Amino acid sequence: MHGMHARLPKNFVLEERLERYAAVIELEPAALAGRWAEASAPLGEKPFREVRLDVGCGKGAFLVASAQAEPDVLFIGLDAEPVCVAYASQHIMEAGLRNALIVPAKGSDVARIFAAGELAGMTINFPTPFPRKKEASKRLVALERLLEYRMVLAEDATLAFKTDHVPLFSFALTQFELAGYEIVCKSDDYRADHPDAPLSEYEERLAAAGARVHALIARVGELAEPPIQNASLSLVDYLPDDLHGLSYIPHGMQGTVVNLRNRRDREASRIAP
Repeated sequence: MHGMHARLPKNFVLEERLERYAAVIELEPAALAGRWAEASAPLGEKPFREVRLDVGCGKGAFLVASAQAEPDVLFIGLDAEPVCVAYASQHIMEAGLRNALIVPAKGSDVARIFAAGELAGMTINFPTPFPRKKEASKRLVALERLLEYRMVLAEDATLAFKTDHVPLFSFALTQFELAGYEIVCKSDDYRADHPDAPLSEYEERLAAAGARVHALIARVGELAEPPIQNASLSLVDYLPDDLHGLSYIPHGMQGTVVNLRNRRDREASRIAP
């Protein structure tokens, strides 16, 4: 989801991988809406205690670690990238998990896959930022998406969001407020605050690059009337004034930041005495 792709091994055949791990890939998820906990339970066992969704699960490291920690909870990983689906399903089967599944779908499909109030929790880890204004509707934390999530989240459910992208995080804060969510907690250095929390593959690479993870946990709150989008949709508008002081430039904005730096430097040189 985040736009950084790992190189595939030479012997990687996507179709063969998808077929080999098909037992944990649900190709008709809408048919299970409202009965995921019962229908996904192993034969002869009681339904799962609750259902949680990992949107944009990538290769599944975070999903697998979460499922291992709570075997009585059903964890569903959602990803539209076939390579990620193949790797995540492989990791689930190799871990011997009976409480994790992969759904090949987009974040915009959530409302048709789950019934009202079916999810006890959602995570959105390091989604693609889509910095340009015209692509704002594709963001998983855009107002429209957050309103859709409200429909499938249980009354006391939580939605956790993590990103290394400060402009996206700033934008997301405006969207959660507009969509009527209550921010339960917020961190500008999630890994320092939660050193033992499960890691995704992407976060491991971020740490090596010196990035800090920004995170929030929210609950559905009151929404008195349909919200009106009043936030700036271009992530450029959420960059700091001092671009030269940036120690880390989030993925996807390197070229933008360099161009803005050069433009501001030229403007400063023209007005200098």
